[in-house]
Amino acid sequence: MKITRAGATPSTAGPADWFTGTVRIDPLFAAEAPGRAAGAHVTFEPGARTAWHTHPAGQTLIVTFGRGRVQREGARSRRSTRATWSGSPPEKSTGTAPPPTPR
Repeated sequence: MKITRAGATPSTAGPADWFTGTVRIDPLFAAEAPGRAAGAHVTFEPGARTAWHTHPAGQTLIVTFGRGRVQREGARSRRSTRATWSGSPPEKSTGTAPPPTPR
């Protein structure tokens, strides 16, 4: 059993070739052979989004806070809210945070 303390791995900024806007990535666990699963808590500031991308082995999204939108290529975007789980087969998709709220 491997135990990793919260905060042991530093946060990083989402790479500009993967994201638009301000995105923070907090790794939770890395893939260890022979497994391929990895996990991270990804925080999107208002208006931030992912680039269109694929996950050849699929992806599971767990929305833990706030709201946003997810979209599969060729389909309408869907609202994602807290406690929404989205299993994604290996197809092109994107996700976005809501736009900034005017003050």
